[in-house]
Amino acid sequence: MDEQSVVGVVGEAPGLADALEVAGAAVVTGDPETVLSADPSIVVAVGEQSALDVAYRAPGTPILPVDAGRGLRSVPVDDLPGVADALAAGEWDVERHPLLAVDLGGERVAEALTDVTLVAAEAARISEFSIAAGDVDVAQVRADGVVVATPAGSTGYARRIDAPVVAPDTGVAAVAPIAPFATDPDQWVLPLASLRLRVERDEAPVTLVADGEDVASIGVDDPIDLRPTGAVEIAVTAASAPRFP
Repeated sequence: MDEQSVVGVVGEAPGLADALEVAGAAVVTGDPETVLSADPSIVVAVGEQSALDVAYRAPGTPILPVDAGRGLRSVPVDDLPGVADALAAGEWDVERHPLLAVDLGGERVAEALTDVTLVAAEAARISEFSIAAGDVDVAQVRADGVVVATPAGSTGYARRIDAPVVAPDTGVAAVAPIAPFATDPDQWVLPLASLRLRVERDEAPVTLVADGEDVASIGVDDPIDLRPTGAVEIAVTAASAPRFP
């Protein structure tokens, strides 16, 4: 590249800064705010939380996840020095993952890159949840909760409860009940453009969780609306883990 690339690094990345400088790139390290203020061409984010922190603040900046899980096509930390030349030269592919706006009763309460969950605070206390996609009422289920997983999140908790893994750039989510009160429960692949969850009946307090963080307590008939609010660019190199091993 004609201009020197600026590569940001959030988290501990042994050997990477030296390798990038040898490759001719400028390097800025620190917390997400410090790194993003340097307007980097790409941010190397070590760990899932670092990747999420960067994505929330600057979804349009390419992120190279490191040891951040299969859903974000991570590079193993030990392989980082080997990708320095590609990063310095701006040579990577991009997968785009939706960042979801999470609205409760019409008010923005969170954003989510991986999943949004409604879960009863007490295990085995069955509540009833409804799921709608646009104007279509998809299902009403009795369960401990329900999870909506983006492509980035569909390889995580949702997969462990038998939801399908979905590919990026498809505009869909994997949706599944948690511990459903049914012998043959359904899971769904639904468009992300307009999803709505609602608690129809609760036998225990229900919590709204976004990307693993508790957001709010949810009452009966409180509408939770999900829709894409941007696209997070995940950089993919030859060292990135396969999405479908």
